[in-house]
Amino acid sequence: MNQLSPITQRRLASFIASKRSFYSFILFTGLFIFSLLAEFIANDKPVLIQYKGDYYSPVLTVYPETTFGGDFATEADYTDPYLLELIEAESGWMIWPMIRYSYDTINYELEQPAPSPPTGENLLGTDDQGRDVLARVIYGFRISMLFAIALTIGSTIVGVAVGAMQGFFGGKIDLLGQRFIEIWSGLPTLFILIILSSVIEPGFWWLLGIMLLFSWMALVDVVRAEFLRCRNLEYVTAAKALGVPDRLIMWRHMLPNAMVATMTFMPFIFTGGVTTLTALDFLGFGLPPGSPSLGELVAQGKANLHAPWLGMTAFVVLSVMLTLLVFIGEGIRDAFDPRHISEQQG
Repeated sequence: MNQLSPITQRRLASFIASKRSFYSFILFTGLFIFSLLAEFIANDKPVLIQYKGDYYSPVLTVYPETTFGGDFATEADYTDPYLLELIEAESGWMIWPMIRYSYDTINYELEQPAPSPPTGENLLGTDDQGRDVLARVIYGFRISMLFAIALTIGSTIVGVAVGAMQGFFGGKIDLLGQRFIEIWSGLPTLFILIILSSVIEPGFWWLLGIMLLFSWMALVDVVRAEFLRCRNLEYVTAAKALGVPDRLIMWRHMLPNAMVATMTFMPFIFTGGVTTLTALDFLGFGLPPGSPSLGELVAQGKANLHAPWLGMTAFVVLSVMLTLLVFIGEGIRDAFDPRHISEQQG
């Protein structure tokens, strides 16, 4: 921490001093790391197999059934009792994940018709297709987080670049840019996504690209305003007089000032990405059918009112996730607010 600049140290100390934001960040980071290891936590494949003195990791590699003495060259089904007997016959053993279901694994041995209530085997019950709800929540949480992270990074890069050019050069570039943004921001984003999804089969990268076309505008105004303010300051005019290229002036001297406002908006862009993906999945215009999705879980809760554990699980997961994100966003906003830091020091 001693290698950080004094202002960065003050911002970091301000964020840590906000206990609600700091503990929310710790909890959220832990949940995200947990979801990144989803294949090792919830899977219908063993983590490790010892067979005839050799070791295999089906979670990482696809093995044919013949590898373990089976008859077919297709991928081994580790839930098949016959295959398990072949491995045990050679004094082999297997290490299974904590949850022996993946997001698309169907439990054919349910005691009640699907959707079945929570049991010791399916801790959050199953959905209307007999798939484990807890496994789908873990995988769905990961997809939502990765989608929101990619959307936030892409929106930040595009929004900062557009705002910087408008604010630095001004004139016709700024005028034409503002008119374009006014028209582009007036388009109904959700309706456009629904229309395009009915024409082209939606996917992760397809949805991300469409969302990126509209989400970058949230940062343009704040970055543009900061560049308009800074472009006539003495150190900028001095750099121009010395012949420093425009791109270096924008990158080294003006962009750090604009990043203060940008950082305060990024958590809320992140939250918007999560809610938009959830809404599209709920309406059936999001990820492909069968994908683990929190929005699809909400739709299942709506369609199966006699199975309240589906709706309750979706509500708790989304409310906790969005609450943590809002608390983190508030902490970042306060950490970059000079007035808030002055009040804490005072």
